[in-house]
This record gives sequence, C-alpha cells and structure tokens, in this order.
Amino acid sequence: MTEYRLMTAADIGAGLRLCRAAGWNHLERDWMAFLALQPGGSCVATQEANVVGTVTTISYAGKTGWIGMVLVDSGFQRQGIGQRLLKEAMEILHGIETIKLDATPVGREVYLKLGFKDEYGLSRMIAGELVHLPVSDAVAEIDQSEIEAVATMDAGVFGANRKELLQWLYNGQPSVAFVVKKHDEIVGYCLGRRGFNFFHIGPVAAVDMTTAKLLVAGAAAESDGMPVVLDVPHHHPEWINWLVGIGFREQRQFVRMFLGANDFPGEPKKQFAIVGPEFG
Repeated sequence: MTEYRLMTAADIGAGLRLCRAAGWNHLERDWMAFLALQPGGSCVATQEANVVGTVTTISYAGKTGWIGMVLVDSGFQRQGIGQRLLKEAMEILHGIETIKLDATPVGREVYLKLGFKDEYGLSRMIAGELVHLPVSDAVAEIDQSEIEAVATMDAGVFGANRKELLQWLYNGQPSVAFVVKKHDEIVGYCLGRRGFNFFHIGPVAAVDMTTAKLLVAGAAAESDGMPVVLDVPHHHPEWINWLVGIGFREQRQFVRMFLGANDFPGEPKKQFAIVGPEFG
C-alpha cells in the first residue's frame, strides 16, 4: 500500500537516490532549499516505509505556486503514484491564484488532464565545451547590497518576488552572480549553481540580447570546466541560434504550464534562461 506524507530532512538521501537514478543534476543543497523555502511544502510517497516518489512546491509571494521534483522510482511507475503526488502538491498550494510547472512531453499529457494549460516552450541547452568568450568589463559581480535591486527586477520579469531563492543561489555560488548596469541601473543579471552532472546557469534576465550575451560569457567563465546547461524559453530564436554558435546543443524540450488565472505572467521576453524546472 502506498502512503503519502510530508517530506522531512531524513528523506533527502532517498531524494538523491531518485535523482541519481533519473540522471538529474540535483545535490543535497537543492533538497535542503525546498524544505527551507517552503516548510511543509514537499511530499513523499512510501511503500513499506521506503520512499518511492517525491514532489516539491514553492509559493512565491502568495502569487505563484510552483511544482517540481516529480520523481517516481522506476520499479513503482505506472501505478498512479506520480499523479497522486501532483494532487498532493496542488492541495498544498490550494488558494494560490496560479500554479505553474515545467513539463516534459510525457508529463504534459498528465498535466493537461488536471486542467493545466500551455504557456510557452523551453529547451535545455547543454555544452561540453564552449568557444572562447571574452568577458566584458561591463559585467560586474553582484554585491550582497544589490540583492534587493536584483530581486526587484526579477519580480517584474518572473511575475512574483523570489528574493529568498535568489539569495540562496547567491550564497551558494557568488562567483557566478553578475549584473550589468547602465547609468547605475541594473539592466541584466544572472546567477548559477554547481550540480552533480553540470554547471547550471540561470536565471539570466536582461533588457536585451546583447546584455544577456555578456552575462552568459561571464558566467560560463566560472564553470570550472564542467559541462554547462541553460534552460531557455522559446521567445527569441536568434538567442538559441547564438547559443548553438558558441557550442551549445539542444538536449530536450519541455513546456511551461499553468493552472489558474495567470494574472502575473511577468515579462517572459526578458528571461533568457530560467532558474530551472524545479524552481521556475
């Protein structure tokens, strides 16, 4: 019999086991973030006290709820566990106007049945080796005192305040946290994090593509030789073409989906790379 309960820190090892089996990039620090950013917001499915599935949720300023980390042990799939975990997550986020997630093509069919709608497509772009990209003097490291200003711009781009998430990203990898300013005003920013399989750059947000390119060049220089990944919305084909030109290739596609009114969509065209499917 499958049972469902809230996730605790004692379940992180099981979550990592599921990540490794699925080839996902997450580390212990990522799981700890889910528990800290949204206490009581993550669930596990268990059989005979063994964790066989997970789901996480985050509420951003009570405006947008996010569902991620839907993982089911391969030996327990096709038993309805994933769908039940999704329903548990939706119940946790009950009362939040809009719920979002990033779906694989297979997962999308499940989410459509639950009432989710497509918002826009994304591509995971991966590079084992990049052409040399000179780092511009216009790119500066984010100072702790600038996190508030970065969060303000991010709230406009994403559609809800994510200051705690941005602070977590900054604390984990300050060397890859950059801004570009014009007349002392931030016109672009990026952050990133090291994972198990690759170095993930995101979010990357900017007022234009030229600024986004500068930010990616700065962040890629700090990847310590690891393969680099960006999760890129399909708003600017020329942006994806540029990434291909410097050594990226598309690994897979997924779709951002929403349930509810979606009254706070942000400014997606200023988002050149997302944080990741687990965070939005």
